[in-house]
Amino acid sequence: MKIGSNLDKALTGLSSRPEGVGSTKTPGKASLDGGVSKSATVTLSPAANLLAEDTATFDAAKVARIKQAIDSGSYQVNAGAIADKLIGNAKELLQGRQG
Repeated sequence: MKIGSNLDKALTGLSSRPEGVGSTKTPGKASLDGGVSKSATVTLSPAANLLAEDTATFDAAKVARIKQAIDSGSYQVNAGAIADKLIGNAKELLQGRQG
């Protein structure tokens, strides 16, 4: 599992700021209640929509088993697998910088 890989996919091909994002509209008159509106309209960016659709699910039972194993001291860390993934990620990052 790579951290941030879903975010990278969601942001690929999107502009840094879609049209209309970041612009504010001020009303002609301020209201007596401090300018607070009783309703608002919110529009999500395409990147936010992609991230919202791609919510990762997790196995709560598996998390509970791992937590129990850690608490009891019986959880075994596979250092070789961790090292292999770190090396693979480092290679991928270095290749991205070169090409």
